[in-house]
Amino acid sequence: MSPLHRLYILMAWLYIVVTLLEQPLSSPITPASPPTPDRLPQLSPLTSIRHASSNSRWISRQKGDRFAKEAKVANLKSRAAFKLLQINERYKIFKPGMTVVDLGFAPGSWSQVAIELVRPGLGRVVGVDLIPVAPPKGVNGVQGDFLSRDTQERVRELLRDENAGRARPNPLLQDGDTQAVLEEEEGYVDRERAATADGRSEREGEAKNKSEAKQEPDEKCVDVVLSDMSAPWEILTSSNLSGKNSLSNPYYRMMNTSGNRFKDHAGSMDLCRSALYFAYDTLKVGGHFVCKFYQGAEDKHFEKQLKAMFHKVHREKPESSRSESKEAFFVGLKRLAKVDQNSVFDEGS
Repeated sequence: MSPLHRLYILMAWLYIVVTLLEQPLSSPITPASPPTPDRLPQLSPLTSIRHASSNSRWISRQKGDRFAKEAKVANLKSRAAFKLLQINERYKIFKPGMTVVDLGFAPGSWSQVAIELVRPGLGRVVGVDLIPVAPPKGVNGVQGDFLSRDTQERVRELLRDENAGRARPNPLLQDGDTQAVLEEEEGYVDRERAATADGRSEREGEAKNKSEAKQEPDEKCVDVVLSDMSAPWEILTSSNLSGKNSLSNPYYRMMNTSGNRFKDHAGSMDLCRSALYFAYDTLKVGGHFVCKFYQGAEDKHFEKQLKAMFHKVHREKPESSRSESKEAFFVGLKRLAKVDQNSVFDEGS
């Protein structure tokens, strides 16, 4: 137990003892008066202790976390960057020139990784989040609730302009140089993977996708959809909880789960389905989809939905994801050319 924790416990006991000593033994019991604006309910000492204890555990865990240390050394927004890096190392999702949408991007570690992999100026990354936060350099940020139609329309409007979100072309970089940069990324390892991946069936599938890709509508202009969304905690409005370290702080609401595994799982499945609806409308043929979820009873059904839309679907638990966490990721590779919306979203049942 830390010295700070002991101090909080001691203060709580002193508060209880002093209160009991000041209370007259023969005082009559009177009904409590309703709270007034000048008598707002105060945060109890036990609540303060519980919150301080949670913070202490988080700080202690971060100090012993090698990925947290490496993220700080590498100037990454958070340790979550390593999860996307490890997923990409295995599945080779990103290539220069791609358009990427990152849902729930705050504090920005996934967008930070994505913009480096698609090359600033060649590719573009659009980050969407409820939390007002400055996006990483080169990333376009859209602040708003992704579940609202208004926010999704703002994202689509940005995506419709092919030049929006891209750096202006460098006149010193000729077309031949740009092509050389693109070809540089596809080296020996990528050619070996493409030649031996899944044999004839995968090559035939790719040829079919390419032949039908020209028929896709203009809305489908995204190469990769990422979703690292989590359901935020409810905002507490009491004035005594509005301090920097209170539970109403948006960053506490953003980075913490509720502690109820069923609630976290159900909430994550709702967010995954919302991200999949967006991907259905915007993702190109051959595009990829990565989403975080909390494991539970509904994830198998969602995996079935993904398999109706993508050539390959994988469950992934990166090394940088804590072993005690129920967090995992679905990776959908290569959107199929012909996708039946009813079969994906069970709208026909």
